[in-house]
Amino acid sequence: MFRGASSINLDAKGRIAIPAKYRDRLRESCDGQIIVTIDLEQPCLSLFPLPHWEQLERQLQGLSNTNPVHQSIKRLLLGHASECELDKNGRVLLPAVLREHAGLDKHLLLAGMGNTFQIWDDTRWNDRIRQDMEAHASQQLDPDKIPDLKF
Repeated sequence: MFRGASSINLDAKGRIAIPAKYRDRLRESCDGQIIVTIDLEQPCLSLFPLPHWEQLERQLQGLSNTNPVHQSIKRLLLGHASECELDKNGRVLLPAVLREHAGLDKHLLLAGMGNTFQIWDDTRWNDRIRQDMEAHASQQLDPDKIPDLKF
């Protein structure tokens, strides 16, 4: 389970260093083999350990090749999917096209999302969190779409 938000930096070569607290789990669960692609809903990237990506990929393969919505989803996710690997120092090279798509510069945020991560430009992350908090505080969120969570 990947949880929490970590500030990270993008180096001059386009690499990020995965925080040490996640490296062992990534090496154990997928031997450091990951997939990075765009996020369908947010201006960020999604990072998947290979086994979790393969589950999603099977679902994507089952989508219709004639339905325009299905084609769009496949084009966006599969078309941008890049195979990456943790190097011996726990770094991952993010392809330039993905960095450009998400507007990634030097200061980033890696957010654990359970079985995956999101990689955000830190300014965009802070803006998104502020918007989420404002929507929650003003009850702009559709109550029918909010899960009944028990704390």
